[in-house]
Amino acid sequence: MKPVHIIGVPLDLGAGRRGVDMGPSALRIAGIGDQIAALGRTVVDRGDLAAPIPETQRPADKRKKYIREIARVCQKLHDLALKSLDAGALPLVLGGDHSLAAGSVAASAGWVQRSASLPLGLIWIDAHGDMNTPATTTSGNVHGMPLAALLGNEPAELSSIGFSPAVQPQHTVLLGIRNLDEEEKAQLRGSGVHVFTMKDIDRDGIATVAERAIAVASEGTGGIHVSLDMDVCDPSIAPGVGTPVKGGLDYREAHMVMELVADSRRLVALDLVEVNPTLDLRNATAEFAAELALSALGKRIL
Repeated sequence: MKPVHIIGVPLDLGAGRRGVDMGPSALRIAGIGDQIAALGRTVVDRGDLAAPIPETQRPADKRKKYIREIARVCQKLHDLALKSLDAGALPLVLGGDHSLAAGSVAASAGWVQRSASLPLGLIWIDAHGDMNTPATTTSGNVHGMPLAALLGNEPAELSSIGFSPAVQPQHTVLLGIRNLDEEEKAQLRGSGVHVFTMKDIDRDGIATVAERAIAVASEGTGGIHVSLDMDVCDPSIAPGVGTPVKGGLDYREAHMVMELVADSRRLVALDLVEVNPTLDLRNATAEFAAELALSALGKRIL
């Protein structure tokens, strides 16, 4: 089994609400490293990347707030994750807001392309599409833009990090979607990415949808990067998230997705993002996120 390198990214410049910068600490307090080690994997904690706080910065461009500062953190994450991949490890990135994926996914894409001469498969597990651009955003919050950037769209400060475009639409899957801006809907429809909404999950069942998602992300690719925003889960089981939306995955549905990812043996890297301890109850969301990471890394019921 590959060793796991934990990389903390205490970034909340991309979010509209403070607090997700404490996510890496909450996940460590939940014992994520020790629990992964108990699976028999070697765990190396690479510490936290330095990330500025909003109080010391100015948002500058209101259509993409703090974009330069976010891009600098994403570039540092890209470089560190790439070193871990080159060392034969699986990067486990603890966020922080979802804008960090512009760095982590680009690192996985570059590594897979270089090592296997194949594109990367991406499974984006989220309540939101994160496909806004500075032209379509209603908030200017960059955590709603990273997937657009990874597909080669604006903001250019993120799309130019590392291997670009990091992913192709035909190898990109969104799962658990249930909250989209109107212009973002048009972006998604025209992008060519595969989208499985909560309606699809309700109708077909989580096992069927997850298997389809993994099949799409696996076909013709050198591996899968999973980027998990904890707001994909229902707020009743994951209250401490950056942008909660009712009607999400339940406890077993979330575990089923991660267990099937593990069964595929295609996982290259994993992001756990948008854990906000200021909104949580006794660190329950971080503990749940740690459980999901264990399922993705091979923990079995039997």
